[in-house]
Amino acid sequence: MSEASTAKLSNCETHWYVVCTKSNQERQASLNIGRLGVGYFLPLLQEQKIIRRKIRTVVTPLFPGYLFVRINLSEHYRMVIYARGIQKMVEFGSGPVEVDPSVIDVIRGRMTDSNIYVLDKSKELKLSSGQPVQIKDGPLAGLEAVFMRELPGRQRAIVLLHALALQARAVVDIDQLAPCLAA
Repeated sequence: MSEASTAKLSNCETHWYVVCTKSNQERQASLNIGRLGVGYFLPLLQEQKIIRRKIRTVVTPLFPGYLFVRINLSEHYRMVIYARGIQKMVEFGSGPVEVDPSVIDVIRGRMTDSNIYVLDKSKELKLSSGQPVQIKDGPLAGLEAVFMRELPGRQRAIVLLHALALQARAVVDIDQLAPCLAA
């Protein structure tokens, strides 16, 4: 997001929201949102993957299928939901849910200048479904969650976060998890 658009957005009351993008169109959706003059944040994850029997470095969205936008809801809602590549705005109950700016700041604080988080090699960690864990590293460091399951390839896991006054699923690197010690 450019400095000019940041200054323009700070003049009116804006908040962070999450939008669902169409399948594999996070980058295209962010470009289209940016062209509309709306602030956005697309955190990316750089990791090593085995593709066709070779280890390759790939950059994918940290939250596949989602994009953060900073808008004045009354002025930009329709413009955002009808932007190319956007499927819908994340809503709970009566309307779109605001994302606490501190969550965005924590994620941004862990990224490089180009909004990329570099993931290191994974190690084995035995966790069972329903086990409380703490995220010890990465953009969500310090948050507590419940381990749900490992994803194929044993490099990432799905956890249920207890944050933002709601429960949300997140995909994190298995190395970033540590079992919570009983109090």
